[in-house]
Order: sequence, then structure tokens, then C-alpha cells
Amino acid sequence: MKLTTKGRYAVTAMLDLSLHNNEGPVSLADISKRQDISLSYLEQLFSKLRKRGLVVSMRGPGGGYSLSDKPSEIAISNIILAVDENVDVTNCGGTGDCQQTKRCLTHDLWADLSGRIQSFLDDITLDDMMQRQEVLEVAQRQNNKIKEATLHNLTSH
Repeated sequence: MKLTTKGRYAVTAMLDLSLHNNEGPVSLADISKRQDISLSYLEQLFSKLRKRGLVVSMRGPGGGYSLSDKPSEIAISNIILAVDENVDVTNCGGTGDCQQTKRCLTHDLWADLSGRIQSFLDDITLDDMMQRQEVLEVAQRQNNKIKEATLHNLTSH
């Protein structure tokens, strides 16, 4: 499977954005701190997400990113595709020229698996992820960690 760090980080960052979307525009610096993803990497990912219409950006003080649609309307597969990832598990990229321009013995098996993975990711939205108790618990822990660090920085000066 060709899902790399880029796809995983894009989904993670979009889920973080979804969880904080009703607080106004979310800065990439805040996502970077909560998710431990480099800011420059997030900038690259969000450039692609913005070009694909999944997020909108606001400039200036208090600026950041917001979702372009409701979390229930954004499928995980759209996020992965927006950052130029795919979920094809065939060795030939789905073209069927696996063995010197001919189809290999297991091509259909891997093509079917790719289809099921795509369908699975098509059926899960950001909202679905936000409803999961485990996700909410992790998000709460991350938020508390950031608040504690901020409080510590304020009291140590």
C-alpha cells in the first residue's frame, strides 16, 4: 500500500482542524504543537488541501484555516487524494501490466483490495472520526498538554 506519512499527516491535521473548527480559524502552529508535525510540512499539506477546496485560509491576526464544508461532508478519501496519495496496492498502479506488460496471477486480488480500501475511506467522514470516543479522549489530552505548557511558560516569566 502506498499510503505514506503525507497522507497520514494530512488526515491527522484535518481531524485536528475539525475538532477545533468552531473556535474560529485554526493556526497551523497550533496544529503543529498538538500533533507534533513540523510547521513547514503542514504548510505544504495545507497548500494542497486549499487548492483542492477542502480548507479556506484567513490572513492576518487571528487568521488560520477553517474547513470549507461541514465535517460530515468531507470523506477521508478526499483528504488523501488532495495530497496526491493513493491507496492502490497493486504493483502496477492498477494498469494490469504487472509482469512485463501482462497481468500477473494475483492482479485481481490486489485490485479488489484497493477497491475495498477506497470504498472504506469513501464511507468515513471527518464527522465520523470526531464522534469516536477514543479520538475525543486523545484530543482532550492534547489540548490539556498545550494548556499546561502555555500556563507553565506564562508563570515562568
